Amino acid sequence: MFSRLREDIASIIDRDPAARNAWEVLTCYPGLHAIILHRAAGWCWAHQLKWFGRFIAYLARILTGIEIHPGATIGRRVFIDHGFGVVIGETADVGDDCTIYQGVTLGGTSLNKGAKRHPTLGAGVIIGAGAQVLGGFTVGAAAKVGSNAVVVKEVPAGATAVGNPARIILKQERSPQEDAAARLFAAYGVSPNGDDPLSKALHGLIDNAAAQELQISKILAALKCAGIGCETMAGLDKFDPASLNRMVE
Repeated sequence: MFSRLREDIASIIDRDPAARNAWEVLTCYPGLHAIILHRAAGWCWAHQLKWFGRFIAYLARILTGIEIHPGATIGRRVFIDHGFGVVIGETADVGDDCTIYQGVTLGGTSLNKGAKRHPTLGAGVIIGAGAQVLGGFTVGAAAKVGSNAVVVKEVPAGATAVGNPARIILKQERSPQEDAAARLFAAYGVSPNGDDPLSKALHGLIDNAAAQELQISKILAALKCAGIGCETMAGLDKFDPASLNRMVE
């Protein structure tokens, strides 16, 4: 028990620059307190002491603002940062070294008792503040879920999910320097080059339209030089790709 507590404290100090020492983490971090109380509640739940498990979980919710069902499975070195408003459902499975920020829900969308209703998080997953992960699917190892994302389908290992509904940014080939940077801890699920894929698509469409405008202008100029007159439609000169790109940033 004490060895697990020591590794929990060490993992928090490693991932939170505000953590100054082990005593401060032990006494002032509600995420750690919620995990400790969940272990007691989970033991009661596993040994058919269901009411005691639920009551301990209820006390933990009052003390920490974090609600973890005693039936949930929580791995080693899980860090619930700040934690207020976190809800983890009965059939959720949180892997080792996961990080969960405040306002996160690992919820279920099915009412079938006994079914796998809540998500499974692989090792090293980061769930940003306010994210809602809803359903009995898997979020793959080392995946990231951005703040306020709403995830209702599987996230591949190493990918990033952003937006509502969440869109998946797949892991891409990177240079050794970029790959080393990507392996660093990403607070709140924010990672380098983690732009919303919808925003990237819009930027691409705007750039393509700007290139077509330039090509058409050259064609019109060539026709004019050849003595062929072409009527110019009103309003075409108002197209401003730079302004549109700023709007979708």
